Amino acid sequence: MNIKEIESPDFLKSMSLSELNDLAQDIRSFLISSISRTGGHLASNLGVVELTIALHYVFDSPKDKLIFDVGHQSYVHKILTGRAKAFDTLRQYGGISGFQKRCESPHDVWEAGHSSTSLSAALGFAVTRDMKDEDYAVVAVIGDGALSSGMAFEALNQIGSEKRRLIIVFNDNNMSISRNVGALSKSIARLRSAKSYNAFKMNTKSALQHSSFGNAMYSGLKSVKDAVKDTIVDKGIFGELNLEYIGPIDGHNIHDLIRVLTVAREHDGPIVVHAITQKGRGYAPCEKDRDGLWHGVGPFDPATGKPLHGIPQGYATWSEIISSTVEELARDNEKIVALTPAMIRGSALQSFFARYPERSFDCGIAEEHAATFAAAMAAGGLRPFLAIYSSFLQRAYDQINHDICRMDLPVLIGIDRAGLVGGDGDTHHGVFDIGILKPLPHMIIAQPRNAIEARNMIYTALLQEHPFAIRYPRGSAANNKELFEKIEIGTWEMLNSPNKINAAVLAYGPDTERILEKVKANDLPVLVINARFFKPIDTDCLEHLEEMDIPVFIYETDMKIGGLAASVASWCMHRHRMMDIRSYGIGDHYVPHGSETLLKKDERIDLNTLFEDILKEIHD
Repeated sequence: MNIKEIESPDFLKSMSLSELNDLAQDIRSFLISSISRTGGHLASNLGVVELTIALHYVFDSPKDKLIFDVGHQSYVHKILTGRAKAFDTLRQYGGISGFQKRCESPHDVWEAGHSSTSLSAALGFAVTRDMKDEDYAVVAVIGDGALSSGMAFEALNQIGSEKRRLIIVFNDNNMSISRNVGALSKSIARLRSAKSYNAFKMNTKSALQHSSFGNAMYSGLKSVKDAVKDTIVDKGIFGELNLEYIGPIDGHNIHDLIRVLTVAREHDGPIVVHAITQKGRGYAPCEKDRDGLWHGVGPFDPATGKPLHGIPQGYATWSEIISSTVEELARDNEKIVALTPAMIRGSALQSFFARYPERSFDCGIAEEHAATFAAAMAAGGLRPFLAIYSSFLQRAYDQINHDICRMDLPVLIGIDRAGLVGGDGDTHHGVFDIGILKPLPHMIIAQPRNAIEARNMIYTALLQEHPFAIRYPRGSAANNKELFEKIEIGTWEMLNSPNKINAAVLAYGPDTERILEKVKANDLPVLVINARFFKPIDTDCLEHLEEMDIPVFIYETDMKIGGLAASVASWCMHRHRMMDIRSYGIGDHYVPHGSETLLKKDERIDLNTLFEDILKEIHD
């Protein structure tokens, strides 16, 4: 069928099993073709095609609430709710989001971009329903990776206590972004190999085998509802939390999925449906991937699976530059250990983990645990490097405050994906970390402008005894290497010496290099300063600028609140100094998804805007 003609999921209920299976294949083909042009989350969505079809067959969205954990696997849900026609705009500026978005459709009742929120949200909806005496189902779809988070267990604990009518679809593909780790994954593996659901199928066969696939299939369900409790041999961890359990079931068998979800819908109380799925199903390059390469992809050739855009020769991703430097220093320092919350490949730690397995720790999707784990290792005399995405760092804020900074422990935090990140949008932009970390005593915060400075910052951080956070963006940089040099903490760097200076620009990160190039190319009377430390700031440099009595343009692409300009303004205020400051940054709002170029232009933090203002000033 023409996928783009779908307006709502209502049509599913009149389809035969054969038609539903054909639809699943059509959706897979559509996903591969569309995502190959726009990029996006491919493997996770290919794995939930049949499951999502079955959910919309059994439940009545949006009356019934379907909540997808993280939301990156909601593409099929978007297709079935009438948004396939907009998939050419997926993750593009002004287009549809790669996650559930309430403003897009009434079928998106919840928004997320980080894992493990679905169960708390589902319980919230269930309590609201019961308090308002309403009647609808609440279904949370959560993967085995997200289930390892502490937040998911906090919710499961209360769900088991509340005993509200609520369905948890446990989407088990033995993967999060990459392969899962930890004792919980072993417990789930035992459930995965259980045969308990086979008994359930045999007991219900006589009640359902003669039913037509349409509405008549529901006859007999009343008599089999109670079979759930009687046929489960081992509920595993779910049974310990007072949750009923059906499973495991083939998550690609639409017939069985519909039968089981129908029983679960009629169950009075919380119930877990354990569905085994294959991440990347239906596309060979995805099916073979065990390292998360196909979790989130850019545009690619669907025939070969090869990306259309690569990294230029001589360049490396910022993640690779940072992680390879830590690995290089670890050769001569056995105290250096590396930790990450389930982002080995994302933070380019594969080589470190392979080279130093006894000094490498994948904490799973557990940012809070990772931060405190690192703190204790530092307290014991090790030098931990904690690689964590900026947007995920937010989840460990209390631990960074309470356990790392309060005890003044030398944990090196690599803040990956700092700044705007493009298509992943408002849940993933790494624009808050400066503001949330700056108030913490003992914390040092810095960002390098190039690979050489990045290497020297890491070298410097490992020579001192305080918490040290180094930010670095998504993308790549020239992978230059030189001998290590220590940087004096809190110092900024004047990058040029114009004969005449009519203005100064304070900037940080790779943008500093671009600003310097434009200033030199146009022979402008502008001093460019690499404000590489956010905390402590270079007060000697600020005093020098004040004496020069020139306009100071403070260029940043993160939040204005708590940013570099705010620190400079605070310094002026507390010392009763005066300085002509022009600041650039993101205002008090969330930034949508889209290309970094368009987002910067929309926020008026692009270099064209900056230089238009500079030229007006120096030519007046």
